Amino acid sequence: MQTIKYQHESLESLSKKGTCIEFFSAYQDLDIERMLKLFSPNGTVEFEPFGDDGRGKVHETGAAIWTALMDAFPDLDNTIQSQQYDEAINAVICKVVIFGTQEKDFAGIKTNGLRFDSDHIFIFRFDDKSKIDKITIQWNHESFVRQLTGEH
Repeated sequence: MQTIKYQHESLESLSKKGTCIEFFSAYQDLDIERMLKLFSPNGTVEFEPFGDDGRGKVHETGAAIWTALMDAFPDLDNTIQSQQYDEAINAVICKVVIFGTQEKDFAGIKTNGLRFDSDHIFIFRFDDKSKIDKITIQWNHESFVRQLTGEH
């Protein structure tokens, strides 16, 4: 007889993972307002490949970039591959695939009607009220550009 071992997660961990799932559900619905409600009032965002242009307040910089992204890719979608809670930094790390077809120019990339499919890492850090305090987003921007320009 095989013994099954269960890994018990704390309610705090599960709640924070649930917040991340709600974020990606709102992202799928292209509902920026619902995404932003999950953040603390002073929450920050960092789209790492964009450098300084991708850093700022989530309700300003984040909202602007997500609005432009959703406008350029109206079929934008995502699939969560994994989630891991890191208690030491009070964060959930999510591996996510983001994909969509470009219909308008975005971030200096002229539209060619091409599709992208890109692995992303989202790091959601939480405040003491379990609101997202900081989100960091990482992806291979060179691959993203190649897919949208058709250059190899």
